[in-house]
Amino acid sequence: MPYFQAFTPISWAAHNLFTRRPLPRYAGAFRFRPGADPLKPANAIFSSLGTTIFETMSRLAQAHGAVNLGQGFPEGLEPADVVARAAEALVAGPNQYPSMMGTPDLRQAIARHERRFYGTELDPMAEVMVTSGATEALADCLFGLIEPGDEVVLIEPLYDSYLPIIRRAGGIPKLVRVEPPHWDLPRETLAAAFSPRTKLMILNTPMNPSGKVWSRDEMAFVAGLLERFDAYCVCDEVYEHLVYDGRRHLPLMTLPGMRERCLKIGSAGKIFSLTGWKVGWVVAAPDLLAPLAKVHQYLTFATPPNLQSAVAWGLDKEDSYYDGLAAMLAERRDRLAEGLRGVGFEVMAAGGSYFLTADFRPLGFAGDDDDFCRHITEKAGVAAIPISTFYQGGDVDHFARFCFAKTESAIDEAVMRLRRYFKG
Repeated sequence: MPYFQAFTPISWAAHNLFTRRPLPRYAGAFRFRPGADPLKPANAIFSSLGTTIFETMSRLAQAHGAVNLGQGFPEGLEPADVVARAAEALVAGPNQYPSMMGTPDLRQAIARHERRFYGTELDPMAEVMVTSGATEALADCLFGLIEPGDEVVLIEPLYDSYLPIIRRAGGIPKLVRVEPPHWDLPRETLAAAFSPRTKLMILNTPMNPSGKVWSRDEMAFVAGLLERFDAYCVCDEVYEHLVYDGRRHLPLMTLPGMRERCLKIGSAGKIFSLTGWKVGWVVAAPDLLAPLAKVHQYLTFATPPNLQSAVAWGLDKEDSYYDGLAAMLAERRDRLAEGLRGVGFEVMAAGGSYFLTADFRPLGFAGDDDDFCRHITEKAGVAAIPISTFYQGGDVDHFARFCFAKTESAIDEAVMRLRRYFKG
């Protein structure tokens, strides 16, 4: 595809990428000033987007006093000792720019973490970069690797930041989907999505919102495609420690031949239930990490040093912390799943992440998932996210995503409200 075609403006009348609702009449258009020429339009990719569905539903939840099981931030899970370390480090200092690649203590802690849990040996000064959250890490990877016209293979349902960044970088998305209730990987379809123009794939495991934890056999199949088409893989593994029922997270990077092809993204926000800290990282071979560092230096440059210090300390916490977090979340998952089934939902299995997917058709609701989630926020006082947000086709439209990384009292209150509304 020629360079200019990769930046074709999105129609102002089109549905936006996240809510599937019509854009405002003048969204993305010229602004007119009385007696003056119109201002030039902003970037067509980003100005065409609406507010993300997560922010939209959280605002709606606040307006209606709803229990917010929509946005995926945890409640009541923050480790007090890690927070205390951040406070101590803030007072003690330093509080000036750290190295743009991250403080040495955090980069070394990340390397120890990878060796401890996965047996991966890293040079912390050459193969680890700290970022201001995993979303920035994703942007660094995509802007640093994609040339206009490169193809990028993605698996739907997918995290909302992937597509805008890929398109702004000039990449061409090639979408393959897994669907509820079983989230099976269509291997022939995935293989057909690869071509000589494929630059990279994004692999999210455990997967948001499905909770799918990819098996070793599925990962081996992906590895074969990456080798066959000489492609990279951006591995979004932020939920790596949030896996349940005896499963173990398997980084694609650990498979034969993948060490030089994979960029592994981690998140302290997910490991320590401190999503507002925005501390993430990328692990990659030196030649892959180098172009990402050039992007990073012009996005955020550096991340608060006191938070880096606390995360470095926290990553060395005993196994009981990691095991206890997964066990606690599994209990909350089961608590919410049982409650939703009692209301009448059909609930999908979730092997990892923060989220349950539930089919609301047994409740007799006639609208689509966007209508349903707005309806229960306003009428029942419980917020959820429509699963169609994570697909581009608009046809997977009868499922809602509920976050179970909440307090037991919040889960119980949400279930009670839903039962009262639907059961009377």
